[in-house]
Amino acid sequence: QVQLVESGGGLVQAGGSLRLSCVASGRTVSTYAMGWFRQAPGKERELVAAAGGGSTYYADSVKGRFTISRDNVKNMVYLQMNSLKAEDTAVYYCAAGYGRIMSRVDYWGQGTQVTVSS
Repeated sequence: QVQLVESGGGLVQAGGSLRLSCVASGRTVSTYAMGWFRQAPGKERELVAAAGGGSTYYADSVKGRFTISRDNVKNMVYLQMNSLKAEDTAVYYCAAGYGRIMSRVDYWGQGTQVTVSS
């Protein structure tokens, strides 16, 4: 069993930056693909970025602005978000699973709110 806890969300002005962190406990997540999803009000949850097997994936909407990284020693995953836009406002979830685009998710975090004011 893996527990995922996100932190780092908050309120930021458009154009600003935030860094989300996700700490995993229970077992190592080094063998999992790790990803960040987000869900805005009234919208479906979508994959934002993922990292695993030496490769990364980014949704087109965040390419060039967001960077995912992981520290398997610390059992942590990060999402650096720059040049934030109002449309990035959502609850962001950390996930552990399989596949380049996280086609299977075994574990979810509880989510952290990111609000970007325009």
